[in-house]
Amino acid sequence: MENNILISLAGIGVLGIGCQWLAWWARLPAILFLLIVGIMVGPVFQLLDPDTLFGDLLFPIVSLSVAVILFEGSLTLKFEDIRGHGNTVRNLVTTGALVTWVIIAYSTHYLMGFSFELAFLFGAVVIVTGPTVILPMLRTVRPNAKVANVLRWEGIVIDPLGALLAVLVFNFIISGQQHNALSIITLTFGKIILFGSLIGLFSGWLLGELLRKQLVPQYLRNVITLITVFTVFSLSDLVEHESGLLAVTIMGMTMANMKDMHIDDVLDFKESLSLLLISGLFIILAARIEFSQLILIGWPSLVILVITMYVARPLAVFISSIGSDLTINEKLLIAWIGPRGIVAAAVSALFALRLESAGIPEASLLVPLTFLIIIGTVIIQSATARHLASMLNVREPPPTGLLIIGAGNVARAIGKILQQHGFKIVLTDSTWENTSLARMDGLETYFGNPISEHADRHLNLLGLGKVLAMSGRGSLDTLACLRFKAEFGVKNVYELKTTREKHISDKHIVSTKHRGYELFGEDIAYGNLAYRLRNGAELKSTQLSDEFSFENYLEQYGERVIPMFAIDTKQRLHIFVTNGKMTPESGWTVIGMIDPE
Repeated sequence: MENNILISLAGIGVLGIGCQWLAWWARLPAILFLLIVGIMVGPVFQLLDPDTLFGDLLFPIVSLSVAVILFEGSLTLKFEDIRGHGNTVRNLVTTGALVTWVIIAYSTHYLMGFSFELAFLFGAVVIVTGPTVILPMLRTVRPNAKVANVLRWEGIVIDPLGALLAVLVFNFIISGQQHNALSIITLTFGKIILFGSLIGLFSGWLLGELLRKQLVPQYLRNVITLITVFTVFSLSDLVEHESGLLAVTIMGMTMANMKDMHIDDVLDFKESLSLLLISGLFIILAARIEFSQLILIGWPSLVILVITMYVARPLAVFISSIGSDLTINEKLLIAWIGPRGIVAAAVSALFALRLESAGIPEASLLVPLTFLIIIGTVIIQSATARHLASMLNVREPPPTGLLIIGAGNVARAIGKILQQHGFKIVLTDSTWENTSLARMDGLETYFGNPISEHADRHLNLLGLGKVLAMSGRGSLDTLACLRFKAEFGVKNVYELKTTREKHISDKHIVSTKHRGYELFGEDIAYGNLAYRLRNGAELKSTQLSDEFSFENYLEQYGERVIPMFAIDTKQRLHIFVTNGKMTPESGWTVIGMIDPE
């Protein structure tokens, strides 16, 4: 018995992380694979029975997991971000959400026979898109900047707001279950809102002050934050039943909007923890679905899916974008992309458990209906959005461009020759003279620090796929590599060694794990390349052939050449690095710095 439990728990972990990896490889939202795997190991093959495995612990585990997920989502909700992204995003998360909510609620009431209370709860649950499903889709679709910004910020903002709305509707239903008189229901609902909000505000302010004033050691920040979430959720539920989810959501929003509050490390920890919880949680939740429930939701559920995608979403988008500068094609793509995600699945499962225990039999259909909407929107929109974006001509070119940190003579020379070969190039520099010279050379520039908050908002990275850090300032280059590894991936970040590093011991050099791939060769440094350029060296392109191989190229120029880049026959850029094993082939173009004879 004990071995079976251990195997089941380990199996859930392995399957969950396996689904996350598969989603990364396929560039699709992970929730799709998690739900499908959960259904396969649950009702299909009956390998996992969560109720038997967890028993009375199932409900508390799901409750605490959802509390962490909602807290992590609300930590990203900064009110200044809403103001900074135009009327369209604001309208989508207010007017658009209201339109979607009402349409889905009434459709569910009349098609599924749900009570108005349960129908409006379902409508509130499925208005949430969320960054966990939007961002993987945006990476695949690659829409233009306006569309991408609207969808990205809508997902970030609607995540906690939609969850908050669902929590309020759920609390109203619970209030009505406990009392009959409208005045008593209103009083109970008001108490839930009051105590949940007060406890959330106070605990968020208190924890924020402790973290902001460094009263908690660095190594305890994440653990104390997690324990505080559990404590606030439990305490609020104890003070006023069913107010815990509201409290942790308000708590996260409070911390996110405190001045001088740096919670990046806490947010990173919460994202990792949420990833772990989500991976296991949705396999467990999907495994609880029974085929009888899928049969009961029947064809009306498919009609609700169609109404959600073809009526509610387009209507919400077109109403919300009245007076905006979005073109009709951009509006059409935004209207098509609206996959439901993590919060919808988590909240619906938790509410279904609670409502079933409260004696509402229809609540058992809430989970399969929500999962159908999630799987339907993710599969259909993931399969078609990229082609639709191409048809509407609102798709960005492939991310083959390069972001170059620095605009000195080395960076400008490299930027010019790569731009001549058709690659998009953006140079960043805090020195106005360098930036001006780059602009005179016809290069796109960003004047400022690439790792500043201003750059986070205004440095356009669309169409860029690689980073070359070559400012000649070791500290800036290393920080830039750390900053952009998350954006571009570890394999696409490169750094040019500074001259100083060639003359100091290892104990003064930043560890390679924090840096990008070392550019061009072990003996090549920024000062060396800058010196060569000042003394007449040039960057030249050479076409290889069967008669003139890469070996012939090296023999011809000898020590006068430093091979830097190679472009293959499919116009893909390859970069020479220290300890690299690239050998350009016939038909490739080699770009190297060649000294005069």
